Amino acid sequence: MAAPAQPKKIVAPTVSQINAEFVTQLACKYWAPHIKKKSPFDIKVIEDIYEKEIVKSRFAIRKIMLLEFSQYLENYLWMNYSPEVSSKAYLMSICCMVNEKFRENVPAWETFKKKPDHFPFFFKCILKAALAETDGEFSLHEQTVLLLFLDHCFNSLEVDLIRSQVQQLISLPMWMGLQPARLELELKKTPKLRKFWNLIKKNDEKMDPEAREQAYQERRFLSQLIQKFISVLKSVPPSEPVTMDKVHYCERFIELLIDLEALLPTRRWFNTILDDSHLLVHCYLSNLVHREEDGHLFSQLLDMLKFYTGFEINDQTGNALTENEMTTIHYDRITSLQRAAFAHFPELYDFALSNVAEVDTRESLVKFFGPLSSNTLHQVASYLCLLPTLPKNEDTTFDKEFLLELLVSRHERRISQIQQLNQMPLYPTEKIIWDENIVPTEYYSGEGCLALPKLNLQFLTLHDYLLRNFNLFRLESTYEIRQDIEDSVSRMKPWQSEYGGVVFGGWARMAQPIVAFTVVEVAKPNIGENWPTRVRADVTINLNVRDHIKDEWEGLRKHDVCFLITVRPTKPYGTKFDRRRPFIEQIGLVYVRGCEIQGMLDDKGRVIEDGPEPRPNLRGESRTFRVFLDPNQYQQDMTNTIQNGAEDVYETFNIIMRRKPKENNFKAVLETIRNLMNTDCVVPDWLHDIILGYGDPSSAHYSKMPNQIATLDFNDTFLSIDHLKSSFPGHNVKVTVDDPALQIPPFRITFPVRSGKGKKRKDTDGEDEDSEEAKTLIVEPHVIPNRGPYPYNQPKRNTIQFTHTQIEAIRAGMQPGLTMVVGPPGTGKTDVAVQIISNIYHNFPEQRTLIVTHSNQALNQLFEKIMALDIDERHLLRLGHGEEELETEKDFSRYGRVNYVLARRIELLEEVKRLQKSLGVPGDASYTCETAGYFFLYQVMSRWEEYISKVKNKGNTLPDVTEVSTFFPFHEYFANAPQPIFKGRSYEEDMEIAEGCFRHIKKIFTQLEEFRASELLRSGLDRSKYLLVKEAKIIAMTCTHAALKRHDLVKLGFKYDNILMEEAAQILEIETFIPLLLQNPQDGFSRLKRWIMIGDHHQLPPVIKNMAFQKYSNMEQSLFTRFVRVGVPTVDLDAQGRARASLCNLYNWRYKNLGNLPHVQLLPEFSTANAGLLYDFQLINVEDFQGVGESEPNPYFYQNLGEAEYVVALFMYMCLLGYPADKISILTTYNGQKHLIRDIINRRCGSNPLIGRPNKVTTVDRFQGQQNDYILLSLVRTRAVGHLRDVRRLVVAMSRARLGLYIFARVSLFQNCFELTPAFSQLTARPLHLHIIPTEPFPTSRKNGERPSHEVQIIKNMPQMANFVYNMYMHLIQTTHHYHQSLLQLPPAMVEEAEEVQSQETEVEIEEEANPPQADLSSLTDASSSQESSASQTETTPDHTGASSNPEAVPPVSDTTVSMAGPAAVPAEANAPQHVTPASEETK
Repeated sequence: MAAPAQPKKIVAPTVSQINAEFVTQLACKYWAPHIKKKSPFDIKVIEDIYEKEIVKSRFAIRKIMLLEFSQYLENYLWMNYSPEVSSKAYLMSICCMVNEKFRENVPAWETFKKKPDHFPFFFKCILKAALAETDGEFSLHEQTVLLLFLDHCFNSLEVDLIRSQVQQLISLPMWMGLQPARLELELKKTPKLRKFWNLIKKNDEKMDPEAREQAYQERRFLSQLIQKFISVLKSVPPSEPVTMDKVHYCERFIELLIDLEALLPTRRWFNTILDDSHLLVHCYLSNLVHREEDGHLFSQLLDMLKFYTGFEINDQTGNALTENEMTTIHYDRITSLQRAAFAHFPELYDFALSNVAEVDTRESLVKFFGPLSSNTLHQVASYLCLLPTLPKNEDTTFDKEFLLELLVSRHERRISQIQQLNQMPLYPTEKIIWDENIVPTEYYSGEGCLALPKLNLQFLTLHDYLLRNFNLFRLESTYEIRQDIEDSVSRMKPWQSEYGGVVFGGWARMAQPIVAFTVVEVAKPNIGENWPTRVRADVTINLNVRDHIKDEWEGLRKHDVCFLITVRPTKPYGTKFDRRRPFIEQIGLVYVRGCEIQGMLDDKGRVIEDGPEPRPNLRGESRTFRVFLDPNQYQQDMTNTIQNGAEDVYETFNIIMRRKPKENNFKAVLETIRNLMNTDCVVPDWLHDIILGYGDPSSAHYSKMPNQIATLDFNDTFLSIDHLKSSFPGHNVKVTVDDPALQIPPFRITFPVRSGKGKKRKDTDGEDEDSEEAKTLIVEPHVIPNRGPYPYNQPKRNTIQFTHTQIEAIRAGMQPGLTMVVGPPGTGKTDVAVQIISNIYHNFPEQRTLIVTHSNQALNQLFEKIMALDIDERHLLRLGHGEEELETEKDFSRYGRVNYVLARRIELLEEVKRLQKSLGVPGDASYTCETAGYFFLYQVMSRWEEYISKVKNKGNTLPDVTEVSTFFPFHEYFANAPQPIFKGRSYEEDMEIAEGCFRHIKKIFTQLEEFRASELLRSGLDRSKYLLVKEAKIIAMTCTHAALKRHDLVKLGFKYDNILMEEAAQILEIETFIPLLLQNPQDGFSRLKRWIMIGDHHQLPPVIKNMAFQKYSNMEQSLFTRFVRVGVPTVDLDAQGRARASLCNLYNWRYKNLGNLPHVQLLPEFSTANAGLLYDFQLINVEDFQGVGESEPNPYFYQNLGEAEYVVALFMYMCLLGYPADKISILTTYNGQKHLIRDIINRRCGSNPLIGRPNKVTTVDRFQGQQNDYILLSLVRTRAVGHLRDVRRLVVAMSRARLGLYIFARVSLFQNCFELTPAFSQLTARPLHLHIIPTEPFPTSRKNGERPSHEVQIIKNMPQMANFVYNMYMHLIQTTHHYHQSLLQLPPAMVEEAEEVQSQETEVEIEEEANPPQADLSSLTDASSSQESSASQTETTPDHTGASSNPEAVPPVSDTTVSMAGPAAVPAEANAPQHVTPASEETK
C-alpha cells in the first residue's frame, strides 16, 4: 500500500513579514483600523491586490490570510461595495475573504448583516459568474472559489440575509428544469403540489417579461450548473495529464451537492432535479473515477453522494422510511419496468414475467438489457420518464454504456443502511488509518475538501443524525489510534534481520512483540447473518520488562481494546527513523486489526475473571491473553483469502499494542451508537423535531407545553417575601395571608397558565384584562411539618439570594419541557442546577432525575452543593470512576451506597431496640427489617392511635394543653432530645410537636421497609443494582460513562423522568444525545418529562484533537450550541459574582447585558488593590528574547522562552511580596509553553520554601470551569494569532481571574485582530510595560485605582525583571538571616563572623553558577538601589520567608535562586555580592 505524501504545513507569516508586505502597506494607507487619516476609496486598489497578490500567487493561503486578518473585508471591500463599482476582481476578492473566514472558523456574515442593501445584487453577480464559460472571463480555479462560496451560503440558512437569496434558487418553481414527462409524473405522485404549481404559473403570467426572465434564470440555475459540471467532467482525459484545477472543481462540486442533499429544505426540491440529470451515472462512467491517483477523493465523495441520493426518507414529508416502505418502493420500480417491457418490448418477455427477486440483481439486469440496442434502451428509459421521448426514425445521442448503467443502477437491489452498518467492522484497519482523505494528518490547512460527513444545523432523520456522528466519532478515534501506533511501533525499531525476518532494536511501554497467536474459536453465525457470532484468539507475549510495566500489562481488564499489528521492515539493522517521512514505508507496516481483551489465562489455560478475589500469581515471564476479534472483519478477511487467494492476515501478527484506558473507550461508544440505530430510538415527541433542527425552535419551551404545571412549591428557593417579589419584576404578587409575620418561606406559587399552545389575539377590549391576569402570581406560604425534636431533624436551607433571571431558570427547570440556561463565568450555574434538582425532588418525590456532566470535577462540585441542601442522602447515587475525588467523607458510588444502606440499617435497628426497650415490649423486634415492621404495626401504631383518641378535641370542651404531654407514650424514647419537648404554651403547638415526634419514629420504619431488599439480596452487585433501579432518586454520571454503559443500564431496566446536564456546551453532540436514551420506552413512548441543559456556548467547545474534524466537519459543535444557533429560547444569567467589575469588562461584551452582583463592589477583597502591582489587570508586551519569539519544536507544540521566564519572574516577585503561592495560577494557550513554564519553575523556585509552586500551571482549555484569585497568562504566539482567534478561548482566558490578571504577549500581533478588538482595546489602553511597587507588601490597604504612596517602578523587559527579582530575593535572604541572628542575641563579633562566612559562601556559589550568557544589565543598578530602600520594609515581615535561622541552611537556598535568574538574569560575578552586601550592612 503506497503511503500518501505528507501534506505541507501552512506557515503563518511573522509580524516582521506582515509589516514588510505590500498588502500591509496598503492596509495602513486605506483601511487599517488603527490609522486615523485614511486615503479615500480607490477601486484600482482592489484590482491591483486581486491581480498582483491573489491571482499571481495562485490564491496562496498566506496572502489571503494576511488580507483577511488586516480587516480588508470589513473596512474596505464591503463598506464600499455598490453595483456601480462591482467588477470581477471585486466579486472574487469578497468571495476569497468569506471563504477564508470559514476556513479560520470565525463569523463570516456579520459585516453583510450590518449593510445588507447591496447583497441581493452581489449574489446575482455570483450566480452569473458561476455559470460563465470556463475559458471565458472566469478561470476554472476562480469558479471553484465561487462554488465554495455558494456552499458556505447553502450551509448558512440560519442567517436571514442568506436564506432570502438561497430560497429563490431552491423551491418548487425550480422544477421548471425537469423534462415535461418527469414533471407530470412527480405532480401526479403528490397531488397537493399540482395546486401550488398552477398558482406559480398564474403568478408568472402576471410578472413583467424582464422580472420573469430573471426569475426563470434563478430557478434554472442549479440545473444549468449541473450541465456545466458534466461538461467539465467529460473533458477529463482517461490517462493523459489533467490540470488539478479540473479535479478540484469536480470535488468541490460534488461536495456542494452532498450538502444540498443532506439538508431537508434544499433536498425536498433538489433531489428530483439531481435524479433527472442522471449526474451520478455520468460520474460513475467518467474517466476521473478510474484515475487511481487523481480520482481517489472524487470517488469517495461520489459514494457519499450516492448514499444521500438514495437516503431512506420521504423527500416531501421528511419522514424516515421503514425497511418495508423501502422494499415497496424498490418493488414498484421493478414492476413498472416489467409492465413497460411487457407492453412494448416483446424481446423482454422473459424479464417481464420473472419474479422480482430473480431479476433485481445487477448481473441479471445486465443479462436481460445488455443485448438490446441503444435505441431500444432509450425507449425503455423514456417510458419510465427518465429520458425525453426518442423521435421516430432518429438514433439516440446517448451511448449504450450510459443507457444500460442508467437502467441497471436505478433498479438494482440495494442493501439497507442498517444492514450496511451492522456488517461494518468497528475497529479501523490500516486502509482507513492512513487514508488522508478520511483521516487527515495534524497539518490539515482547511484548503481542500474531504470525504467526511459534516455536522451542521439540521439532519434528515434520527438515523442520519446518529450515522454522521458514528462515522465522525469512529474517525476521530482512528486519528488518535494512528498517533499511538506510530509512536509505539517506531519506539520498538523494527528492522530486517539478516535472514529476512523481523528484529526489534528498541522497546515500547505500550507494545510488545507477539510470541504466539492462534485463533481458538469461530462460533456459528446467527440466523440471517453471514458473520460468526464471535471469534476468539489467544495471544502470547513475553513480559521481560520492569515490574510496574509488567503490572500494567497484567492489569488489562475485560473489554480493554488492543491492536494486533504486522510489520515487515525492509530497512537493515540500525537504520534511523525519520519522523518527517511517511511512517508506513519506513516501518514496513502491513496489517492492523483490533481486538478486545476477555482476560488473561492461568496455568490451566482458563480465563482469570475480574472480581474481588486476588489474582493468582503466575510463574515465569510468559503471559497469554484470550481476546475477542471483530467477527465482521474476520469474515471479510477470510472471504478475501478464499476468493482472491490473499494471505491469511491472522497468521502474520508480530506486535500487540495497548492504549491508555482513559482514551480507549471508543469501541464501547461506537457499539452504543450502533445499538441505538438498531432499536427504535424513541425520543419524546416534544423533542424530536428540535433535535433534527426543524419546526418551531421554541415548541419545547414550558410556556408552549400542553402539560404545564400551575402550582409549584418553591421550597427554600426564596429567602423572604421581598426576595420573592423582587424575583418577578413586572408581576403582581398576591399573598394568601395578610399578616406579615406569616409571610415567611417556604412558598407555593400559582402561575397563570395559558391553555393550549398560544391563543389567537382576542379583540382589544379583552386584552388588558388578560394581560393583568397573566401577570398575577398567587403566593401561599406554608409550614413544613415538624420532623422531630432533634436538632438534626431541622431541614437544611438554601442561603443564596437568587437573582430574578436565576429564578426564571429555576422556574423553567421545574416545568416540563426543554430548558436551556446560558451561564456566563461566575453567574452561579451550579447553584441554579442544585436548586432545580432540590425543587424537583421535593415537588415530584416519585420522579427520578439523571445528572450528566462533562467532567468528574463538575460532578464533584454539584454533589458537594447538593449535600448542603435538604435532600436525603439515601436517594443519591454516583456512577463511574470519579467518586474517588469527592471531597466529602461520604462515598456516593454504588458500593459506597450499599455500605451506607447496610450501616444505616444497623443504626436504625438499634433505634428500634431502644424504642422497644422504652415501651417495655418483650422479644427481639430489632432482629430484621421484617420483625421491625411488625413491631411498628402492632406495638407503635396501636399506642399512637390510642394517644390520639385521648387528646383529640372532644366535642365542645376546650382541649387541655397538659394532656398532650401527659398521655404522650414515647417520653422515655425521646429522653435524649433537647428538653422539655413540649413547651406547654398552646395546644396546637404541642400537638404539632407530638406529631413531629411520631413522624421521626415513622421515618425510621419507612426507611427500614426500603432497606428490607438488602436483607433478601445477598451479593453486593445485586444490592447495587437494586439501589440504582429502585432506591436512588438522583443519579449522577459523566457523559462518557453514560455512553459506555448504556447497554447495561437499559438491560437492568433503569428508568428516569428528568435529565439535568451541566457543562452542556463542552459535551460532544453524540454524548449529549445518548443520555436521553438510557431507558427503554414504555408503550412506545419515552417517559422523559424535563431536559435541563446548563452551559455556556461562548466558552470552549468539546476537545477535538484533529483539526480536520474540528474545522471541516464541525465536530466540535455541541448540541447546546446547535440549539442556540437554531433559535431555541434560552435563559441568560446576567449577574456575575466571581471577578472585579474591571476584570469582568474584559469579557462581558460577549454576553447579553452581563452585570455584577452587589458584593463584587462591596466586599473588601474586591475593592482593595493588588499589593506591589499598580494595576488590577495589565497586558505586558514581550519582545524577542535573544532574537527568538515563538518556536515550534514539534507540530503545534509552541514555546516562547522570553514570555515563560517573564511569567515565572512575576510569580516569584508576587510570592516574595507575601502572596500565597496557591492563590496564583499560570495559564498559557499551548501545551508546549505549559511544559516550558513547568521546567522553569522546577529549576528556579519549585523546591524553594520561600517561593513554592503556583496552584496550577496548565493550558487555558484545561482550566475551563476553574478559577483563582490571580492569573498570569502567556499567549506565546509572535507570528500568527493562532487559535486564540477563537473568541471562545479568549473569553475563557479573560474570565478565570477573580482579583488580578496579567497577560504576557506580543502586543503588535494581537491588537490587530478583529475578533479580539473589544478585549484588547481595553488592555492596550493601559501601559504595556509592567508597573510594580516593590516596597508595598501583601496584603495592602490601598484601594483599587488609588495612587500608591510608595514609589512605582516600570519594568521594561524580561531580563530587567529577572535581575530585579534575583536581587530582591538575595536581599530578603540577607534580611531574614540578620533578623534571626538578632533573635539569637549573639555577641557582635560572632554575628560579623557568621556574616562574613555567609557572604563568602554566597560569592563562591555565584562564581560557580554564573556562566550563562550575559544580558544587558544596565538596569541592574536601578533595581538594586530601589531594593536597598525596601530593606527596612522587608525586615518587618520575616514570617513570610520561612527561612531557617541556621546559617548553614542559607547557601543551598541562594544556590537555587542564582540559577533561578535564568540565562538573561544572572548578574556578573562581582555584581551580586556588591549589591547584596550594602543592604545587609544597612540592616546591621
